Amino acid sequence: MTSQLEIETRLNLLRVEHRDLDVAISALMDSGSTDQLQIARLKKRKLALKDQILTLEGYLIPDIIA
Repeated sequence: MTSQLEIETRLNLLRVEHRDLDVAISALMDSGSTDQLQIARLKKRKLALKDQILTLEGYLIPDIIA
């Protein structure tokens, strides 16, 4: 079982990578890059990171039955 601290640490790393990808994608698009394959790969990686972030956040939020 993973501790809450380990999950939070992993979340922070994923969020930083997600922001970095956002900056990289914006820079490529702003530069008029014609490498659409590279941009698509970065966007796909960014989406995968977002999924991982949401999954880990779900572990940190307790299930509350109202």
